[in-house]
Parts: sequence; C-alpha cells; structure tokens
Amino acid sequence: MYNAFFGLKESPFNLSPDPSFLYRSAQHEEALANLIYGVQSRKGFIVLSGEVGTGKSTMLECLRHFLAAQQVDFAYVFNSRLSPDQFFEMVAYDFNLQCDRTSKTEVLFALNEFLIYRHNIGRTTALIVDEAQNLDWEVLEEVRLLGNLESPRGKMLQIVLAGQPELDRKLDAPDYRQLKQRVALRCTLYPFQETETIEYITTRLAKAGMEDQTVFPPDLLSEIHYRTQGIPRVINAVCDNLMLTAFASETKVATQEFLDEVCADLRLEWPGRRTHRSQADGAGRHEAHYSR
Repeated sequence: MYNAFFGLKESPFNLSPDPSFLYRSAQHEEALANLIYGVQSRKGFIVLSGEVGTGKSTMLECLRHFLAAQQVDFAYVFNSRLSPDQFFEMVAYDFNLQCDRTSKTEVLFALNEFLIYRHNIGRTTALIVDEAQNLDWEVLEEVRLLGNLESPRGKMLQIVLAGQPELDRKLDAPDYRQLKQRVALRCTLYPFQETETIEYITTRLAKAGMEDQTVFPPDLLSEIHYRTQGIPRVINAVCDNLMLTAFASETKVATQEFLDEVCADLRLEWPGRRTHRSQADGAGRHEAHYSR
C-alpha cells in the first residue's frame, strides 16, 4: 500500500520467509553453512533451534532452495502435530513413493528402496522437519530409527530438525539420549544485537529499493530494537506498521509517537513495560480511591 509513496519496488517487511531478503548476519551465515554442510556431508542428524521469530523458517527456506538447485530430493514436514501413521503418509507423499501411503510397512519398504537407489547413483536425500519441538515421543522415535538407514559411506537420509528452545530441552531429557547422541551438528539462532537490528532494517529497505534509509531516525532505530528485543519477525511487524502509519499521515519520516501507537496496537511488551503499566494502573486506582 505504501510502496509507491516511499519509492519502493516491493514490500520490505513481509512476515513470510523470503530468501531474497535474507540478512546475512554472522550467526545466520554460520547456521546456513552448517545446514548445507551437514546435508552435503551426509552427517545424518542436524538440529536448528531458536526462539520464536528469530529466522528459522527463513533458514529452512534458503536450505530448500539450495537443495532443489543441487538436485537433492527432500521431504518437508511443516506440521509436526502428527501421529506416526500421519508422519509416514506425509513423508511418502513428499517423496512421491509408489506404495500404499496409509501403510507404515509399505512406506518403509518403499522408502528404503528409494534411498538405496538414490545412494547408489550418488544422490543425497534429506528430510526436513519444522516445529520439531511438537513431535510426540512415538514420532521422534520413528525419526531416530530412520537415521539407522546407512551405508559404509554415510547416512542415506539426512534429517534436519528445526524448532524452538523446547526442542533442545526435549533432546537433553534422559528419554531422548539415543537421539541426542546421533545429532552431528547443532545450530542456534539468537535475537539481534542493536547494530544487527539497524543493519537488518536498512538492508531490507535497500533490497526493496531505498538505498539510503531516511524513514527511521537513529534514535527511533534504537528504540525499535529495544522494544522488539531484536527479534526479526517482530521487527518486520513493527516497521511495516510504522511505514503504514507514516503513509497515512502523509509523512516520510516515522516518529516516536507513531512507534508508541504501533506498539500499543500490536500489544507489544518489553523489559520495563509491564512494570510501568502496573505502576500506572496502580496510581489510577489510588487516585480513584482518594476521589471517592
């Protein structure tokens, strides 16, 4: 809506993961390099974890683009709230296995033949599971057993598990120690530091067509980082709404007042926010009490 007003070619702060807008921070470069290396080197299990909104989906999208370009067949499980039967049906569908996809036994036989064929012609095959922290014990155990498919030259199926910090805690639990021992590589994404937040915003605007960012003054950029806590998805939501508010106000520079309005609309909380609100509410109650 506001792109033409700001002279942009496309929207800079979409919430959907877009590899073309990847901000190559040091940690994101390292995470993507580990994912690619783990799959290419046939390491077996690779784990990507991070708090909500830190960029895991974008990393997986970049990995999928790379695998497709390298002719690496992969299955992508995006809904992790599955029973074992549903899990195998989804894997069979993504790999286009020619079998009764509702039969776990037939899927396993077909998958084994498929992986052996791919392995014999020198091709790599991968399974990517997003939101893996939601996998039930039975499904995680099936995933672990799939990791047993190997040859003397390495694992025949490369398995990427991506999830929130709960996934790390689950893998650290005694019941999951067999799976934990099979993890060859682990990557973790963290919220941005302030300099990274500022570079992230300016980079996305530059890719959208604004080479010299003039919408967000320096002091406002610092406040955006503080209020979003450096979480990319929240930064996108705040900046998108700030630009929309500026457009509606017919100005090309966002202000502190706009930020206050956007944060209130998005119900954002940040350190000190709850305390400040509680104190304000308390003062209001005391004032009302004394006025009676």
